Amino acid sequence: MVAETALTVDDLVAPLFVREGIDTPQPIASLPGVVQHTRASLRREVAELRALGVPAIILFGVPERKDPQGSGAWDPDGIVQVALADLRDDVGDDVVLMTDLCLDEYTSHGHCGVLDDDGQPDNDATLELYAQVALAQAEAGADIVAPSGMMDGQVLAIREALDEEGWSDVAILAYAAKYASALYGPFRDAVDVTIVGGGDRKGYQQDYRNAREALEEIRFDLDEGADMLMVKPAVTYLDVITRARALVDVPIAAYHVSGEYAMVKAAAERGWIDGPAVALEQLTAVKRAGADLVLTYFARELAELFAD
Repeated sequence: MVAETALTVDDLVAPLFVREGIDTPQPIASLPGVVQHTRASLRREVAELRALGVPAIILFGVPERKDPQGSGAWDPDGIVQVALADLRDDVGDDVVLMTDLCLDEYTSHGHCGVLDDDGQPDNDATLELYAQVALAQAEAGADIVAPSGMMDGQVLAIREALDEEGWSDVAILAYAAKYASALYGPFRDAVDVTIVGGGDRKGYQQDYRNAREALEEIRFDLDEGADMLMVKPAVTYLDVITRARALVDVPIAAYHVSGEYAMVKAAAERGWIDGPAVALEQLTAVKRAGADLVLTYFARELAELFAD
């Protein structure tokens, strides 16, 4: 009765993967219980999540072919676009459909943007492509686009493109505080991403030692037209969530990332912890820190727990 924070199914967003060119769902070894969906199995999963009361999903695509530009990301027949159309037909407005807006799942080199002559991400050239991706996703049925590439000016480029084409109602969830974390490994397995040459994304994702820098990024994205803001990862950045909550009034989302999920699952499989109890504790802490939405691979498991 006197608990200060209550995590409910209404706070949860389920990240889902849909893969082109497969006939059956493919388990992801480093993410126990998570699969790469076919279009058909994705439709079933979202219908079941809707029945459990999960209000939103965020969709990641795994294309059959990749190229240096990541053209599958904005192809009208690309996997995310056709899957979005399926889901829009199925669930109408009952489930909020979010889409990851980035190129890394689609590029042959694994970076979040196109590369310049020196093999480094070309920020301005990438912005033009992000605008194309946003339009393709909006036309396919996305309610919210979530640019995760951490390119300077990405929110403004996307907002202007959407508004110019009549998609002003499509919201932007900006990955404003996305850190160059070691906790993303299982996710990269899920989307089949390898950065060529053993490179990393420290040039455009944030330094995990910094918090004030994240607040500057949040201010920039908000000024450029972001409707919502993301902090990623979640549990290891509770202080950033709290600082962001004190700074802004827009909704804040936090992504309980693949590594955070996988560690709980691995320890629970060994009998070292009570997995569901730890998941509930961690995600409640994320909400207690100030997040309004929690993206988590535990969404279905917790929704079933709440239903019981």
